[in-house]
Amino acid sequence: MMPGRLIFKRSCKLMGNHFELSVVADNESWANDRIEAGINEIKRIEKLLTTFSDDSETNQINQQAGIAPVKVSAETFGLIRRSIRISELTQGAFDITYGSIDKRLWNFDQKMTSLPDRDTAQKMVRLINFKNIILNEHECSVFLREAGMRIGFGGIGKGYAAERAKQIMQQQGVISGVVNASGDLTTWGVQPDGKKWTLGIANPDSSHDIFSYMNITDMAVATSGNYEKFVMIGGKKYSHTISPRTGLPVTGIKSVTIITTNAEIADAMATPVMIMGINAGLDMVNQINGIEAVIIDDDNRLYTSKNINIK
Repeated sequence: MMPGRLIFKRSCKLMGNHFELSVVADNESWANDRIEAGINEIKRIEKLLTTFSDDSETNQINQQAGIAPVKVSAETFGLIRRSIRISELTQGAFDITYGSIDKRLWNFDQKMTSLPDRDTAQKMVRLINFKNIILNEHECSVFLREAGMRIGFGGIGKGYAAERAKQIMQQQGVISGVVNASGDLTTWGVQPDGKKWTLGIANPDSSHDIFSYMNITDMAVATSGNYEKFVMIGGKKYSHTISPRTGLPVTGIKSVTIITTNAEIADAMATPVMIMGINAGLDMVNQINGIEAVIIDDDNRLYTSKNINIK
């Protein structure tokens, strides 16, 4: 027990996501200062990575695609290098060059009544290829080889931001807390009563119900699911997760939850497992140390990687 300690929280909209930062402390203004520092760090990363402002490093790289390498900060360079490693690991199921898929192909609104034909989709994905990101370590520069290529950090950015906010708050003396980025979260320490943090995995059919619980500390969790954005076409549900290989939506899996020690990796691995499918996805996860997965398929069957205990 930690007498006098409480959980102080703040929610805000950042990076197009709902973030909630929680700190265990015995003093509200101390806690709020630490939370403020975490929020400022997320805002800083948002400026760096956003595709919505012309002067972000991401956009400078995209504007020079097929033209010239762009010098970037060591931070952006490192994130891109780690992204390429995850692409290699997932055999391209994770790929930050997905930005070239035209939003008109997949707008996931109610007006969408049929799938784009395979050929159109295939043309769209031809520019998606992480192998065409050329990194120059010496110059700290990034070059997209093909004109029209675009990178985006939608699959890894909020996990990276959550991890950085946690680090900043830890450096300022927060021994226990949670950073939750729309369900991708990172935890450290324990609750005021000395218990671990309790994590609920949402039921994919109604995200207000909990499918199962886990108790965690010093762990990060990310979930990718088709229950938030999807379209129904011909009585079948198509998720907003697009395979970079075909340009078409993936089917078969309702949600993937990844549990590991780092929010950036959890965030980056959730979607590729969905794209790879149950067997290939679990196979890959089982070969990597310190990472676990929980998968719920279209028929609500639960699959887990080999070291997982679920209530």
